[in-house]
Amino acid sequence: NLADAQTISAFERLMAIASLVTPNLPELEALGGAKRILAHGCHLLIKGGHSDGDDIVDRLMSPRGEVREWHGERIETKQTHGTGCTLASAIACGLGQGLTIDLAIERAIAFVRLALIGAPGLGAGHGPMGQQNVTDFR
Repeated sequence: NLADAQTISAFERLMAIASLVTPNLPELEALGGAKRILAHGCHLLIKGGHSDGDDIVDRLMSPRGEVREWHGERIETKQTHGTGCTLASAIACGLGQGLTIDLAIERAIAFVRLALIGAPGLGAGHGPMGQQNVTDFR
């Protein structure tokens, strides 16, 4: 489960002041779906990593509708611990540098993909990504 009812209620208050919400598919469902999130006036990045298939589709939505989609081939790895936090942090870095929301997301997705490819392979379960191995990234 994403969280208990009290925590989800706190998310409601945060979404009212957020510029972007980045749930994965199970989190999106727990938060009441795209329509409910977009009603807060923020953007929504629907991350497709939990979907089935070899093609991952990430969709940026605004309260006015779909803004953009990104497609990428699934990277087969167990080294996925921290993908959501890394993506959100990388988007925030791009926004802080003055990028538009779609360019910040595009760059963040590329960073996460490189970190997945560069994962060190630690642990027997869902190990850490390889953010430290992404060099010369702009």
